[in-house]
Amino acid sequence: MTYPATTGEFSGAPGPDPHHERSAVIDLDAIRHNVRRLAAAASPAKVMAVVKADAYGHGAVPVARAAIEAGASWLGVAHISEALALRAAGIDAPLLAWLHTVDSNFGAAVAAGVDIGCSGWELDRIVAAAREQERPARVHLKVDTGLGRNGATLDTWDQLVGEAMDYQDQGLLRVVGIFSHLAVADEPDRPETDQQLAAFREALAVAEDAGVDPEVRHLANTPATLSRPDTHFDLVRAGLGIYGLSPFEGQTSAELGLRPAMTFRTRVSQCKEVPDGQGVSYGLRYHTTGRSTLALIPVGYADGIPRIATGGPVRVAGHTYPVVGRIAMDQMVIDLGDTGPAGAALLGAEAVLFGSGDDGGPTADDWARAAGTINYEIVTRISPRVPRRFINEQDTSGGRHAAALQTGGAA
Repeated sequence: MTYPATTGEFSGAPGPDPHHERSAVIDLDAIRHNVRRLAAAASPAKVMAVVKADAYGHGAVPVARAAIEAGASWLGVAHISEALALRAAGIDAPLLAWLHTVDSNFGAAVAAGVDIGCSGWELDRIVAAAREQERPARVHLKVDTGLGRNGATLDTWDQLVGEAMDYQDQGLLRVVGIFSHLAVADEPDRPETDQQLAAFREALAVAEDAGVDPEVRHLANTPATLSRPDTHFDLVRAGLGIYGLSPFEGQTSAELGLRPAMTFRTRVSQCKEVPDGQGVSYGLRYHTTGRSTLALIPVGYADGIPRIATGGPVRVAGHTYPVVGRIAMDQMVIDLGDTGPAGAALLGAEAVLFGSGDDGGPTADDWARAAGTINYEIVTRISPRVPRRFINEQDTSGGRHAAALQTGGAA
């Protein structure tokens, strides 16, 4: 819609595409490539593509479809609400949700055929939902092998297994899986992974003695999928890797055979020549050191860029410039140097904050270093105000759509 300011009237004709102003471009072929790479590493175990948190900011529904097309056998999310959104989109693959509160809608999960992770306290609520729905619940029992978050402790594990099997004998649930989560698999030399693996094997033995015959046993995350085949069991839960990012310090995505799927880009919104000593942004922590051209980049912390990440890289016209001065809510500044009148020509030029890095440009890892955080956070925090643009989306005839546009984050 376009809204003429002078008349207050509006036209139904399409206006300029907001994706041209700023967008997170998601390459679904990169998602497919990464799933195939992880499937090869995990084989003969199957792959669960973890699409929680709107697929780490990439768009849960398109990413889930691409992952299944590439061979993922399962999908994983944190919340039941996330699982129900996938079901509402027509995705019927095996699907596990594992993080709950006392207000979680277990009845809706059972009705939709969503598998439910259970650490202990949820069991009676899950059974009540199964009775209400007149349908057995599908449950994955979780044991805490050392991470210290959810999951039954080893001391209470046998009780949980026994109670679950009693309910299974009554036809109220099926123990589909047994799982745990690793704490330090991204640091391959740490001994705690061996300790967790031993604890998981002990928990499996207890469950087997109680008569549990699970469809899947799963422990490995992305780093363990790539570095610890002894943790693969029947299924690996791949999160970060399917988005093409490396979980290891000192190893790049390319070295692992992965392709980053998200490119965050916008356009230069102003270029102006300023004198020596010009202050930049709130607090005036940066001043130019000579005549210079400042370029305004129209994204900020409301778009998900960490406010702390001054120095983060932005690539414009084949050159990479660090952000100078404080990052504001909606904008940031790069210093192009003494370009003279030529700097004005960059008005409207594409500005890439991060992408694949294939052309030597910046990556999510570069922004993570600037912000003192991890690449997981950089992609996941890109806000719904940044439209997602999907490329290489497969159509129902088996071809490819060049691009699919989605405003305000992913469905």
